[in-house]
Amino acid sequence: MERAAGAATARRQRVEEVVPAAARTILSLRDIGYELPQAVADLVDNSVSHGASRVSIDLHFDGTDSWIRIADNGRGMDTATLTESLRYGSMRDYDSDDLGKFGFGLKTASTSQCRRVVVASRRALSRARIEVRALDLAQIERTNRWEILIVGPAERPGHLVEPLKETTGTVVLWEDLDRILDYKDPWGGWARRKLLDRAEAIAEHLGMVFHRFLAGEVSGHKVEIHVNGAAVDPWDPFCRNESGTTALPEHDFRVASDEGMGIVHVRPFVLPDKGEFSDASAWQRASGPLKWNRQQGLYIYRANRLIQWGGWSRIRTIDEHSKLARVALDFSPNLDSAFGINISKAIVKLPTDFRDDIEPVVNQVARIASQRYRKGNETRPTGRTGASPMTPRPAFPAHPAPAASGLTPPATATTTRYTDHVLSAPTPAGSTGSSIEPPIRRAIEAAAQAAGEQEALQRIVDSLRRTAPEVASDLGW
Repeated sequence: MERAAGAATARRQRVEEVVPAAARTILSLRDIGYELPQAVADLVDNSVSHGASRVSIDLHFDGTDSWIRIADNGRGMDTATLTESLRYGSMRDYDSDDLGKFGFGLKTASTSQCRRVVVASRRALSRARIEVRALDLAQIERTNRWEILIVGPAERPGHLVEPLKETTGTVVLWEDLDRILDYKDPWGGWARRKLLDRAEAIAEHLGMVFHRFLAGEVSGHKVEIHVNGAAVDPWDPFCRNESGTTALPEHDFRVASDEGMGIVHVRPFVLPDKGEFSDASAWQRASGPLKWNRQQGLYIYRANRLIQWGGWSRIRTIDEHSKLARVALDFSPNLDSAFGINISKAIVKLPTDFRDDIEPVVNQVARIASQRYRKGNETRPTGRTGASPMTPRPAFPAHPAPAASGLTPPATATTTRYTDHVLSAPTPAGSTGSSIEPPIRRAIEAAAQAAGEQEALQRIVDSLRRTAPEVASDLGW
């Protein structure tokens, strides 16, 4: 036994603590990858997680003394919690539906935009006491120590504590906006306009990512958000208030993560075509911040908060014909590791097995969206003087669409599945076809034959059918 104890002592590794250099590290953490709207949204996450029913964002221009304030009426923080909130990698427990995760968001989001962050909090209405702490990059650069400042009553500007006079809650104040007012003349009219123009971008972004909370769709979490005094309206990516929107069958998929198995809920939608919207303004609003083509695709929600809005995550390519297709994916924070969620919650990666599972669902909703888009194009004028509506192009022989995880289209929809064709196959007898597409296809095929690359072209066509079936069908393949 004594020999075993001695061996254990001999194997014990000697260690020496190495604390990261504060100044260099904190400056590096400023470049995690936040844009201003995303940085504000990260602070709104904290407000929602602390039970706020109202969040106010104000942008105030005053040259080099300009500031941005995010104030809420949530539960507030006591002294110890407030101090801990300014620690990088703060130690606190997260609920299963908490929008926070890593203990970095408040700090990294704030310092990505400014050099001084002041946080004031009031915990109880029965007490007028307001605690204030500040994270100041200039202080850390001077001392090279992980320090925060205790801000006394005499050092607190009125616009910091004013929102807490009659309510509990927390105020985050961004000062020294070096990343926002990056102008040679921070007092100029251009700087003023740019700062105030940011309010519109912030409101648009918050209306999108928190639309479920704003619309009262999350039980017990109805939230009002105001930007410079104006209420933020929710933006529903799926236009569910439009009678022409088609909701396809929903599905649940099991996904494994480091924390065990979880469920991803999938809901596909096909939006109305332009002529089917209730009015032109509704169509324009539905185009979203990225506009129609880039807003098609997957809308990924983590604990009801939108973290990806559009794009197909390498399942298929963005295509004009499928721009009416949008698919909601919902998962809980226990699947963060599986989806590769980062600190800014701006990057999400679909697990490989899950991507394979939902590919049939994605392809089917894209097919139905493409049919709706084409049908709308057939009935709309081309816009050229004297032009008649587009002549429909005959489809290739259709077969019933294969079942995908039990997914079937609505009874009113028809889906077609384009079969493989010999590249040189002629246009079906009696078909007028398109006056443009067949010559393009024939020219490509003739060029491949002349170059002796028919097999290479066949591989390209096979890949095109998988990744962009609408484009393949347009070309007659």
